[in-house]
Amino acid sequence: MTYGGDDGRRRVPPRPPQPAARPRQHQRAQMMPLPGVSSSPYDARTRPMGSRGEAPAPPPPAPPRQAPPRQAPRPGPAPRRRRRWSFGKVLMTLVLIFVVFVGGIWAYLEFSIKRVDALADYDGRPAAASGTNWLIVGSDSRDGLTAEDEERLATGDVAAAGGQRTDTIMIAHIPDNDTKPTLLSLPRDSQVKIPGHGTNKINAAFSLGGPALLAKTVEGVTGLRMDHYAEIGFGGFANIVDAIGGVDMCVDKAMHDTFTNIDIKAGCQTLDGRESLGFVRMRHSSATPRSDLDRVANQRKFIGALVSQIASPGTLLNPFDFFPLLSSAPDALTMDSGDHVHNLAGLAIAMRGISSDGVLTGTVPVTDGSAEHWDKTKSAQLFDALKNDTPVPPTAVVN
Repeated sequence: MTYGGDDGRRRVPPRPPQPAARPRQHQRAQMMPLPGVSSSPYDARTRPMGSRGEAPAPPPPAPPRQAPPRQAPRPGPAPRRRRRWSFGKVLMTLVLIFVVFVGGIWAYLEFSIKRVDALADYDGRPAAASGTNWLIVGSDSRDGLTAEDEERLATGDVAAAGGQRTDTIMIAHIPDNDTKPTLLSLPRDSQVKIPGHGTNKINAAFSLGGPALLAKTVEGVTGLRMDHYAEIGFGGFANIVDAIGGVDMCVDKAMHDTFTNIDIKAGCQTLDGRESLGFVRMRHSSATPRSDLDRVANQRKFIGALVSQIASPGTLLNPFDFFPLLSSAPDALTMDSGDHVHNLAGLAIAMRGISSDGVLTGTVPVTDGSAEHWDKTKSAQLFDALKNDTPVPPTAVVN
């Protein structure tokens, strides 16, 4: 600030007297406490920085760097608990699979097997009695066979045979009690009364009126009511044998049929479809001196071996045998329209004992080796025993 004097010059006003300056004193440096570090009892004993003869105290260590806080993860779905399969669940699953498998097979056979009205009611039909009776027929049907198949199987000329006939006629009786089941052969050349056709060979009934007339004829001459009917032809028989890889048989004597030219060597062997068909049909051979009586005996022997092999675990558990057998059965077999698969299973179970002497096998008693006429007295004893489920007299059957 200036002001003008008397002489017109600008002058600076005089400063007021200032107090004497105090001599400067060194101010001791004090350490400020670091954030997060508490005071220590040793702080009072530590000299300030800048003191003579002493080095400045080292700075305290820096606090550790902390990572920024992480965001909490969003809660996800609860982890699934693994199911533990107990023994009971595994067992029930296996049982269910087995039931479904068996049910599928049953349904397949039930709706695939051919049916025929063989057991019709008629006036004078025998009444139902004890046990269950099956009429089992092996026909010489060539249905489904090509000319090559007929030549390979040596089926013969169908025209020479005089129409479709039955090479095999059997009655399988399954009792209701603990007596043995019975497999009885009826010789094909047996002279009997055929309803509406007079007296003729029993196998002619099949060619004259089919399964229904044959069943009626058998019921009339035996007095037994037939409950079930099963028929198999030439081709179906051979296909079943080939499906299971052949049938094991022990042949006592070498067999040569002069009519079909089929040869079967002696000894234990596996017969294929062609050889098996020749074995059950053979009667023109030195190994079958009783002709038809030896043939029906061989038929029963073969059926026992066939049923035992089909029912064996080696066949049922082997897919290479079981599934070909399953596929060939519907084309091979014909049953009555009232029959079902469970009826057929019951027959197979009952006939398994043929090979182990659990089934009585034989032929209806005849008067001579031609097997054309039955012994009336012994035949009556035989059929009465079957009708009443009583043991069959040993003399009432021919082996």
